[in-house]
Amino acid sequence: MPDVGEGLVEAEIVEWKVKVGDVVTLNQPLVDIETAKATVELPSPYAGTVVQLHGEVGDVMAVQTPLITFDIADAGDADSSVSPPTHASDSPVEERREAVLVGYGVANDDAPVTRTRRRGAPDSPGAPSSSISSADALETVSALSPRSTPPVRLYAKQHGVELSAVTGSGRDGLITRDDVDRAMHRDNNVSSASPARTNVVPTGPLTTSRFVGRELEPWATGPKEERIAVKGVLRSMADAMVQSAFSAPHAAAWLRVDATKTMELLTSLKRHPTMANVRLSPLTIVALAVCDAARHFPGINSSFDAASNEVVVRRSVNLGIAADTSRGLIVPNIKGADQLDLTAMANALSTLVEKARNGTTTPAEMLGTTMTITNVGPFGVDGAVAILPPGTGAIIAIGQIVKSPWVVDDQVVVRQVVEISMSFDHRQIDGALASAVLAHIGRFLSDPATSLLVG
Repeated sequence: MPDVGEGLVEAEIVEWKVKVGDVVTLNQPLVDIETAKATVELPSPYAGTVVQLHGEVGDVMAVQTPLITFDIADAGDADSSVSPPTHASDSPVEERREAVLVGYGVANDDAPVTRTRRRGAPDSPGAPSSSISSADALETVSALSPRSTPPVRLYAKQHGVELSAVTGSGRDGLITRDDVDRAMHRDNNVSSASPARTNVVPTGPLTTSRFVGRELEPWATGPKEERIAVKGVLRSMADAMVQSAFSAPHAAAWLRVDATKTMELLTSLKRHPTMANVRLSPLTIVALAVCDAARHFPGINSSFDAASNEVVVRRSVNLGIAADTSRGLIVPNIKGADQLDLTAMANALSTLVEKARNGTTTPAEMLGTTMTITNVGPFGVDGAVAILPPGTGAIIAIGQIVKSPWVVDDQVVVRQVVEISMSFDHRQIDGALASAVLAHIGRFLSDPATSLLVG
């Protein structure tokens, strides 16, 4: 099991893409693994024959333990060959045929493992004519495998959907979870004898429901009791929430805000030709408001270092966005969010959400969060009291924006109202600072145009 970085020490095998006896090419996908941070597709570091798989689907493997063994002799790719041992004698040396473990290399008593050429470099003299470059290998894999992400492939496999028959609606034809859902619905409702294949958008609920990153059977047909192993993203979330809840004294504050002008501004901006390809949402304005509050009140963008008994105040906002994904709750962040304008923030949020849903968020994108936003509005919830992600001082929860009676100039009128709440670490953030920050965010949302222009 290779070290995927970011301090992770183990990973779960999600799906093997090869079996014993398969001949694989350089960079061919071997296995999907799930760490506490993200799902990762491991490519083959060699061209050769699969000799042994050292784990089953669902096994949790420690880093640097055997994962897969290859026989790379006569593989036909110079990139996966091993230099023969050097001897003083001029007599020819018989090349050894050895199995290779991913992450270990070839055992060689006489010389370190070396590669005869760099990836992408010309073939070494005498290399077999059947050898392929890494670029060729990638093109071959791309041609053979439908473009999708590991979680989507697993989701499709669980529901019996052949990705080769699915047309991707994502960027560059990427097959998404929604595409798989549409294929499932189509297969259930369109006769197999029908010559036409149309994309049908589901109009009713699916037959399963998602819970902690997996699909559960319907209430009536499911088992009486089901146990779900706490591992991967779920274990990471559980450990983080327990650590935070019992190490930081949580406090919270609420504020109801008239967000009518925010919604009017968004409607106006969406009509502007220059914003046609920008995905704007209320979350865009909220993110700008939170970053603006941090600039005015830097103490909110802080953490408590218990080891040194110090408060760490940061002058750069890595804005975490809590994302509900098919694998569970993750919190990737936008690095340097306080430096982004309206368009850049919208694009950053769009990219973050897309990667989270497709399961392509990297571990590095979930490290270093300084403040967090959790948006519970899309679930039809007015508000929430969130638990702080470890190492942060504040998390802002945004509820749904709904039409409500509101007093304007002593008259009761209908306005678009939202509730915002903030949970904070009371060791370094007191009620006065929290209230000031919350009020600042409220003023921003009540008149975003002025705040964006004047500050």
